[in-house]
Formats: sequence, C-alpha cells, structure tokens
Amino acid sequence: MPEDVPQSLAEIEKQVIALFAHGVRVAGLPRSVGEIYGLLFISREPLALDDLVKRLSISKGSASQGLKFLRTLAAVREVEGPDVRRTYFEADIELKKLVGGFIREQMRPHMESGKDRLKGLEDEVSKEGDPERRAFYDERVKKLERWLKQAKLVLPLIQRVLGE
Repeated sequence: MPEDVPQSLAEIEKQVIALFAHGVRVAGLPRSVGEIYGLLFISREPLALDDLVKRLSISKGSASQGLKFLRTLAAVREVEGPDVRRTYFEADIELKKLVGGFIREQMRPHMESGKDRLKGLEDEVSKEGDPERRAFYDERVKKLERWLKQAKLVLPLIQRVLGE
C-alpha cells in the first residue's frame, strides 16, 4: 500500500493518488497537488473542497492552494454538484491541456526569467580577470543560451505532439 494515503480509500484510489503524488515531485510541486489531482482523476463524481480534505487527510489550506494551482493549469474545473451551496471540482483528463497548462504557467515564466539571468551571467563573465576562466565561463554561458533557445523551439512541438 502506498505510504501516506488514508485508509478510507479503495485500493485503486490509493494507487492512483500515489502515482500522481510521486509524479508531481519530478516537477518540484507539493505532494498535495498530486494527491488532489489523483483523487479527482479517479473519482466518478465531482468532489468539493471539504471532500478532498476529508478523503486525503490534508489541511483545508493545502487543499485550497492545491485546487487554486490546478485551476491555474486548467487541470481541474468547477462543475455542478448535488449541493448548490458548495463548489465542486473534477479533473480535466486531456493530456494536451495538462501539458499545455504546465508549459504555459510553469515552464515559460521560468524560461523568461532565465533570459534575464543569462544576461547577468554574461556581465559576470566579462568581469573575470583570468582569461582561461573567462573563456571557460563564456563557453558555458553560451551553452546555456543555446539550451534556452532549443527549449523554446521544442515546447510548442511537445504541445502539438500531445494534441491527441
């Protein structure tokens, strides 16, 4: 049985939740984000915030922040539920949307800030007094610039390939 998954869940729910919880670690996201998405993914009915808190044994704050983040990625959406006074959520299970949301909200901003950081690195290279070290640093900074350019070309292709 996966660790840290509440006992009140069916075994398949536990396994799916654990799968997503471990998967978000690769992206450096909180475990609770994966748990929330995993439970919504495997749930037949939409769930409200309180349902997530109870079934996952996470704090209301973690559930709220996780839902906010997942909504920003377009990984979950609000839907109608049995109680009109509560907000219900369900997972969006289209891979293209999930990847597109992650690229749009996480990768692109990181790459944009990377451009600024590279400019700062270029300034630091020019300050290096030792010509050998300056040449080495310059080579590495240019390599980072090429990687950034390649990533900008590859990300849209990834989105198109996953277009199902």
